[in-house]
Amino acid sequence: MRIRAALAIARANVVRLLRDRLGLFFIFVLPLIIIVVTGLQFGTGFLPRIGVVAVDVGELGDELVTRLASDDETGWEIREFDSVDGLTDAVERRQVDVGVVMPAGYDEQLRAGGIADVILLSPPGDTAIRYRTTLASAIGEQATVLRAATFAADEGVASFDNALATARSLQALLPGVSVRVTTAGEEFLPGELLGFGLGAHSQLILFMFLTSLTGAAQLILSRTLGVSRRMLSTPTPIGTILIGEALGRFGVALLQGLFIVFATMLAFGVDWGDPLGAAIVVILFALVGSGAAMLIGAVANNAEQASGLAVMAGLGIAAIGGAMVPPEIFPPTIDTVSHVTPHRWAIEALRDLVSGGGIGSIGLELAVLAGFAVVLLGLATWRLRAALTR
Repeated sequence: MRIRAALAIARANVVRLLRDRLGLFFIFVLPLIIIVVTGLQFGTGFLPRIGVVAVDVGELGDELVTRLASDDETGWEIREFDSVDGLTDAVERRQVDVGVVMPAGYDEQLRAGGIADVILLSPPGDTAIRYRTTLASAIGEQATVLRAATFAADEGVASFDNALATARSLQALLPGVSVRVTTAGEEFLPGELLGFGLGAHSQLILFMFLTSLTGAAQLILSRTLGVSRRMLSTPTPIGTILIGEALGRFGVALLQGLFIVFATMLAFGVDWGDPLGAAIVVILFALVGSGAAMLIGAVANNAEQASGLAVMAGLGIAAIGGAMVPPEIFPPTIDTVSHVTPHRWAIEALRDLVSGGGIGSIGLELAVLAGFAVVLLGLATWRLRAALTR
């Protein structure tokens, strides 16, 4: 009966929060928005979107478009347009990153030894510089083959078409230029963390804790409205009430954490490393957030005070703990101080898992998170018991 009563209290807390439409936005929608923004800032797997006007460009024109779309060095996502005006409008509206306009008769002009002007359209900024280099490289490769075919045809060695086919086959056999990139010093951010993974890990920790703390106001409302006292007037023991309140906060935090993990994994391909290790980190951090929320709910005098304290504490601790900016950029002093927060230990645990570690490699982090959970839940239970019985 006591377990059933505790679960009923927890369920009531979860349902109350899920009925708040504004709360649903902050729990499920806002974290994903920030993850997308962070992923775009630190690099993603998206291909650049290039709009192309290639009408009546012939074989050589189609070959250039195919080269841009399939080459490993360019790998552009090609979107074809029928007119220059339509492409210009798409560039202005940022529907494509840049636009490429190929002249009609591109093939005939090049075969005749003429010049074909390829136009690059881009929004203001340095975008054009980056894409112009890539486009010029692709055009240069095609021009090299055309020059060889033209030279062979002019010397009477073969027809232009036969010489072009030979030049293409020989180009594929020529050794390319290899570029080796090495990191001097320590790597700022491991490659597996760039993109959506970086934002997903930090926002998971930020919002699980923040959402838990903002739920502290519900504890104040239960006390001020007399709900807690009415429960105490029933045969329900105070221990059952405390367990139910803790399970309610834990349920909300865990639900949000699991949503962020699965949503980012399915929608953005975020790697969370060892599933069991990631699950334990999420569970322990949900317990940490639950304890902090109950502690605020026990010491605050009213709901407004609890909400203000929750937001200040949630954002402040997240900033210090590396959940708002990568902790790799912290100076040594702040880096040391950040380890007094559970956020830093949770983030380090997730980083280790993504880097190939298992539960054994994050034993210290899990022990610290469990210690935070025990201390916070213990203090919260003691303070809330006193607040409910006085």
